[in-house]
Amino acid sequence: MDAASRPGRRGLFGRGPTPATSDAVAVAGDDNGRPGFGYLPTHEVYLDSACQTLRPQPVIDAVQDYFLHSNACGGRVRYDAGRRVDAAVAATRDRVLAVFGLSPHRASCAFTLNTTYGINLLLAGLPSGRFARIVTTVTEHNAVFLATIAAAARAGIPRLVLERDDDGRIVATDAQLRDAVVVVSAMDNVVGVVTPDLRQLIAAAHRVGAIVIVDAAQAAAHALSSLRDLDADAICFSAHKMYGPSLGVVVATRDLLLSLDPVIVGGGQVSAVSADAYTLLPDPHTRLEAGLQAWAEIIGFGAALKWRGDFRSAGGETLEQHEERLAARLYDGLAALPRLRMMGSAATPVISVLPERVDGHRLAAFLARADIAVRSGSFCAHYWLIERQALGPLVRFSLGAHNTDADIDRTLEVMTSMMKGL
Repeated sequence: MDAASRPGRRGLFGRGPTPATSDAVAVAGDDNGRPGFGYLPTHEVYLDSACQTLRPQPVIDAVQDYFLHSNACGGRVRYDAGRRVDAAVAATRDRVLAVFGLSPHRASCAFTLNTTYGINLLLAGLPSGRFARIVTTVTEHNAVFLATIAAAARAGIPRLVLERDDDGRIVATDAQLRDAVVVVSAMDNVVGVVTPDLRQLIAAAHRVGAIVIVDAAQAAAHALSSLRDLDADAICFSAHKMYGPSLGVVVATRDLLLSLDPVIVGGGQVSAVSADAYTLLPDPHTRLEAGLQAWAEIIGFGAALKWRGDFRSAGGETLEQHEERLAARLYDGLAALPRLRMMGSAATPVISVLPERVDGHRLAAFLARADIAVRSGSFCAHYWLIERQALGPLVRFSLGAHNTDADIDRTLEVMTSMMKGL
């Protein structure tokens, strides 16, 4: 096939070939100012990292390497490829604990499908009769809100929904926390506010016999420092929001994991089986890992954590510095536009807006036509945004390591034109 008849390279959003310009796609050895993301077309802007981040080249390479050079099962294997898989998976578990500053003597790392799955597995497996109530807050997104509704109904115990103040702080009394299962997010899913005083809430809960499960889906991605050395009983998050493949991660105390009565049981979890009973393995992570695991994804996440720790932007910034600077530029630019209500009072890597003269879904569609990918809707915060705030669909701009100043310039240019035309 000659060059003239070869199909054009599809863009990031799959809408067709990229423009035939010299700067549309990075050339070999050039990352277009996006370290790790040299494969991205430069005319397209991806601002949906709160859903899932793009994957840097080392992560893509690690996953591809598994399929090309190992492609084997881990767990109780004797052949070389399987042993390599076991070693790589163990290294990822160790790396996860190290990133969170947790000792393997106290905590263990288990892999699931996603954050929602991890939270549900924990709640479903808690010992019956141990807890007096389930506690959560009004701003939680559906991974927490729905899971706690179902868990409370299943256990036949009350569910308490706490308010948050204007700063996102959770105000709770000892009586509300006593002997409770507390499930809260560490970072808001709509405007990216880190929960203040989370460490104090956890300490207060522990003093009165409660356990705390933290939804860290956004915090692990954008505010990892807020989670280091956190004394929560469990932290649930998603690798695909941290530059890894699609994968859920649960970091929990060994005591909590070993107390679970697994609701999904199968291979990889047992040391013995009789006609009517089984004996679970002593390894805490196996309580959440039934059957064959996502070996390539786990290995890819290990590569993502290493890449993330080593990340420096083209200007030498760490990931948090890079996102913070771009977020300030984007927030200030959007706040200056007419007929656009900012949903947060300060810049964060997760910025949501409410357009006044156009439906949020329609505005997102307009942006997509300009090759700018954003998310519209309620972002799984249906109760908070629709029932409590009575808001229509919002538009969310969420940043990642791949974004550049050129992305911000392009987005503000397009948004300025659109909002002035309404």
